[in-house]
Amino acid sequence: MELYRQIYNPFSNIWLSAFVAALPIFLFFTSLVVLKLKGYVAAFITVILSLIIAIIVYKMPIGMSIMSFFQGFFTGLWPIAWIILTAIFLYKLSVKSGYFEILKASITTITPDHRIQVIIIALCFGTFLEGAIGFGAPVAITAALLVGLGLNPLYAAGFSMIANTAPAAFGAVGIPIVAMAQTTGIDANVLSMMVGRMLPIISLSVPFFIVFLMDGFKGIKQTFLPLCVIAFSYTITQYLTASILGPQLVAITSSVFSIIITVLFLKFYKIKYVYRLDGKEKFGNESKIGIRDILKAWSPFIYLIIFIVVWTTPLIKTYASFADIKFYLPYLKDSIIQTTPLSLSDEPLDTMYTFQAIKAIGLAILIAAICTIFTLKIKTTIAIEAAKETFKEMIMPIITIGLVVAYAFIAKNSAQAATMGLALANTGSEAFAFFSPMIGWVGVFLTGSVTSSNLLFGTLQQVTASQLNIPETIFLAANTVGGMAGKMISPQSIAVACAAVGLVGRESELLKFTIKYSLIYIVVGGIITWVIINLFPMLIPIIIS
Repeated sequence: MELYRQIYNPFSNIWLSAFVAALPIFLFFTSLVVLKLKGYVAAFITVILSLIIAIIVYKMPIGMSIMSFFQGFFTGLWPIAWIILTAIFLYKLSVKSGYFEILKASITTITPDHRIQVIIIALCFGTFLEGAIGFGAPVAITAALLVGLGLNPLYAAGFSMIANTAPAAFGAVGIPIVAMAQTTGIDANVLSMMVGRMLPIISLSVPFFIVFLMDGFKGIKQTFLPLCVIAFSYTITQYLTASILGPQLVAITSSVFSIIITVLFLKFYKIKYVYRLDGKEKFGNESKIGIRDILKAWSPFIYLIIFIVVWTTPLIKTYASFADIKFYLPYLKDSIIQTTPLSLSDEPLDTMYTFQAIKAIGLAILIAAICTIFTLKIKTTIAIEAAKETFKEMIMPIITIGLVVAYAFIAKNSAQAATMGLALANTGSEAFAFFSPMIGWVGVFLTGSVTSSNLLFGTLQQVTASQLNIPETIFLAANTVGGMAGKMISPQSIAVACAAVGLVGRESELLKFTIKYSLIYIVVGGIITWVIINLFPMLIPIIIS
């Protein structure tokens, strides 16, 4: 059997070696930002360059290099793409049933104050959509709703993008963290716990920040109690779910619980100085929505919560393992050897691929979708149409994700990621503790997705942590937190938001609006990471192998 012993400094100069290893990333950046290529094209040529570097510079056997590509691509398809497809299918069923409009209406009738409505729509409902479907839809839907309230289209798009910062770490049913767990080998629940411990300051600040941008300190003063109810119910639920249940339901539980608590609070508390964009002063004649219709409208996502909770229990994890199919691709079994300084005992890299036929969360979402079809009495033809639309719309994004994951695996198996990590480790633990989230920030700017950023840079963060003798969990979580801030300046997110509010061709205006706030949040993320590492290391979960 042919063995490949990883080399980490092929040019005997770690910075030169790191520069060459980073060329695929530079190419990806140039392809997206300068050449304006489509994501799948940029990802494909990035993979090709990475393969060439692996074979020529790192002397990785051709067979191993190609099989590393397929290992990554298959991981991108299952379980990652499977979750995406089922989640968007569930959302489309809700829309086509007509009940999605009732769901939206049930939110906008909570209070007449437009400041609180903006927070409920952009943050709470946007978080709910992020947890259910993600991938640009939350910003598009909430921005359009805010324009309907009377907001300036630029502000509607900007507020939606700022609000999307809070849930982006967990994305659609935990995909960003699940994907990182797949590529790094760290338990998704441990990563979720670490991210949850880093987010409270950011999550608490978002509703206050948006109201400040709308109506200054006066607006915060006049809505202070409702803002506290929303912020603390949201943040506490986010923290507890991330720590106890794992990443899949964080966005959904935090949004739903926050909406419920806010509705109950506003039943008894009335805002004295109501802020309206339309100048309306008398309220109370809004049409009432029946509780039965509201429950039916929310039923797809109630099913989603129920089945994902079931799927994350030890019962499924234990008794569904019989359906797991584990295998090695040719040339990869025990054939890639990690060497000093990454491993002192020359251990083979784990390259087993596991196909989880039942345990993959996508099946739980599919069952929720089937229950939705029966509950909302959706015709079979409409359900089939929704499935076809889902596949048609997502085929290229899924291929892009598969290619990005393939690059991540090539970079990991060939040691390109290790080279970049070793170079970054030379900056020292103090500097990198602050710098770590910025890598995730750049990754989301490049890819438009926290998931893709985590796939792109997860291994690099892991290797760097190893070299600095710092628990890898904190840097992996920092990559995710940095990616949240990057969502505000992602060209893809900006394009989606502008399209939703009629600002096509004015994307530069939206970028100018959001970039300063993105920079504020990435600095905050860097400070949080540095403080945890240097002052509160007890917050970093211990990984029990």
